Amino acid sequence: MTNTNTCIILAFSGWSYVKGPLLLGDVDNLIMIYKRNIIYTCSSIFLLCFVIVYIQNKNDLKKKSNLIEDGNPPRYRLQTSTDNLDQSEPYRKRTFGERDKNKPHKTILMVGETGTGKTTLINVMINYMLHVQREDKVWFEITDDQSEHRSSVHSQTSSITVYGFYLQESPNDLTIIDTPGYGDTRGVELDKEIAVSLHRLSKSAEGVHELDAVCLVINSTHNRLSDRQIYIFDAVQSLFGRDIADNIVLLLTHSTGAHPKNALRAVKEAKIKCAVNDKKQPVYFLFDNCQSDATEDENQKKIQKQSWDCSFSGMEQFFKFLNTIKPKSLQMTLDVLKNREQLEANISNLQSRVQMMELKQNELKQTQEAMEQNKKDVKENKNFEYEVEVPYKEKIDTDPAVAKTAMCCTVCKENCHYPGCWWVSDLSWCRVMRNNHCTVCTNKCHYSKHIKSAQIYVPNTKKEKRTYEDLKKKYDGKISDGESLVKKLEEELQGLEKEKIKLLKASFHRVKNLQMIALKSESLFILQHIDFLIEKLKEINEPEKAKKMENIKKRAGGEKLGAIGYITRFLKK
Repeated sequence: MTNTNTCIILAFSGWSYVKGPLLLGDVDNLIMIYKRNIIYTCSSIFLLCFVIVYIQNKNDLKKKSNLIEDGNPPRYRLQTSTDNLDQSEPYRKRTFGERDKNKPHKTILMVGETGTGKTTLINVMINYMLHVQREDKVWFEITDDQSEHRSSVHSQTSSITVYGFYLQESPNDLTIIDTPGYGDTRGVELDKEIAVSLHRLSKSAEGVHELDAVCLVINSTHNRLSDRQIYIFDAVQSLFGRDIADNIVLLLTHSTGAHPKNALRAVKEAKIKCAVNDKKQPVYFLFDNCQSDATEDENQKKIQKQSWDCSFSGMEQFFKFLNTIKPKSLQMTLDVLKNREQLEANISNLQSRVQMMELKQNELKQTQEAMEQNKKDVKENKNFEYEVEVPYKEKIDTDPAVAKTAMCCTVCKENCHYPGCWWVSDLSWCRVMRNNHCTVCTNKCHYSKHIKSAQIYVPNTKKEKRTYEDLKKKYDGKISDGESLVKKLEEELQGLEKEKIKLLKASFHRVKNLQMIALKSESLFILQHIDFLIEKLKEINEPEKAKKMENIKKRAGGEKLGAIGYITRFLKK
């Protein structure tokens, strides 16, 4: 019977002999049990059905896989098809098997720091679904070493890998969206890459429109999350709407099976939002990471057995969770992404415009001072010379640590989407465009007036000699004497101040709107800009609005401020 490719599952109405996942070694045992007639029945059984399920023989599977290491157990990499090698795609895809559109489909997002065991965990999922057991003395992997094997076109453009695992015999198809170990990536752009990948996947032929689980992978032995861990967990969670919280779970690795009190305390202190159980404690699953390690003696075999039992028990509980939790639509995620990008673009543009306004205000004040110092000449309408600092905009190269490209308006000479503009072709599809017009630049120009390049506009000043005659010519037809010129300058100053107030209030309301729909009400994205808004709201005499921004900062706590420090340190590298 050892070479059979079929397994008989004896199912009864109201009771089944088979409990949990079917193992490869169960084929002979189930048939022997059936032949010996020791299957339990009861008087209430009305129907006995024999479900014949084809299971691909592990020997056949090994022949179709590539040997990685001939150890104990030997490790094999499954042969997968690789899609999305186009450099413009924000993700790559590796597929095992063919997807059955009529079969239930589970989609999970994996996030974890380098060294937490996320890659091993993905392979545990695959072996669990293949029904591999320890006695089979074989280990299959679907992942690869991205640092060595990633295709060259994706080495700089994509950090996301999508694994499609479509096993014919499995009751569910599985898609794993794997984010990189961000300890060795550019980090601060990762959340945008995930967002772009989710958006593209929702529009792709695969049609990924919902997520069943967002898995935060954490080393169970750690008693504190690092600044970069807090940053990335926060950044990823800030992509989602409030409805996703019940689908965020903790996968705790390097576990001995003991209660992970240190890791749970670290999660609580970092204010990570996730699903909770009846006792209001985070939903978590325990795993060890030694299943594929070679075993040479009895002690190592015992350790491997404990590791195997822990991981496969955790995986069984995790898949039960997947079968009970309701998947969440990505629609609110896309709404959050849209609002977040709009807010980021507006605040980035706002900072530049406010800086330019303040420089213009300074120029006008210098002009007023010159007129006051030469008020006798003004009264007698005599010409005089004075010096002012004149603001202007120049183009400079973008900082690759922030973003490679920016979308700018050639009419307003403003940065309309920087950073975060990932759309590479038709700019009318950019998030900041609405009805083919920009929602950010001063004149709300048509998308055709915009360009995408590796340069941005920045405010600057230069000293310039001017005369009273030049000043009068500038306002020719608008003034009649020196006194009205002073008034005109004051009106300009007031106009600039009103425009600044309008922009600051608009940004404040955008922050509030984002808080209403986003899972993270005090995300690091908002905190990056909070000090600027607080300072400017105080300057325009809006203490209540400034207080609300300060409360957001206060709720974040020291952990989030440390994560902001991580961003700052990263950008200075």
